[in-house]
Amino acid sequence: MFVTTLAGALPLLAMPRAVRALATKSRTLDFEHTHTGERLSIKYFHDGAYVPEALTKVDYFLRDFRTGDIHAIDPNLLDLLDQLTELTRTNKPFQVISAFRSPATNDMLRQRTKGVAANSLHMQGRAIDIRLADVPLATLRSAAILAGRGGVGYYPASDFVHVDTGRVRTW
Repeated sequence: MFVTTLAGALPLLAMPRAVRALATKSRTLDFEHTHTGERLSIKYFHDGAYVPEALTKVDYFLRDFRTGDIHAIDPNLLDLLDQLTELTRTNKPFQVISAFRSPATNDMLRQRTKGVAANSLHMQGRAIDIRLADVPLATLRSAAILAGRGGVGYYPASDFVHVDTGRVRTW
C-alpha cells in the first residue's frame, strides 16, 4: 500500500512547488446569469480533485436557458474561468450570457445571427460567453488571450467575450 501511494505521489513531487500549489489549490467561481437572474457561488475543486456535486450544480446553472437542457460542462472551461479571475483580479461574478446550447437553440441562433458556428463548442459544454462588471471588456479579452487555453471571441457591440476550450485562436 505504501509503495503504491508513494508511486502515485512521485509525479506530483517532481513538479515545481508553484505547480504543485496550483494542482491542489481550492477553486471557487461566482456566476450571475443575465437571462435567468440566478446566482451561483461554488467551490468546484478541492483537495486536489473536482467536486462531483459542485460540477452537477454548475451543469444545471449553465444549462440552455431557452430549453432547459442540461449538459456536462468541461472542467477545463471552469479552470480557464478561475485563471481569468486571477488574471483580471475581479471581485465580481462572471455575468453569463450563454453557456451550453442545445442543438435546437444553436440552429435557431444560426438562423437569426451571423457568426454562430454550426458545430459550436457551446453544444459540447466547452464554451461560455461572459463579461465582468469591474473589468473592461478589452481587458477580459486580453486576459483570455494571455491564458492561451482555447478560443477567444471579442464582441464589444454585444458586450461579451466568448471563451472556449477548443484550439487556440482569436476573432
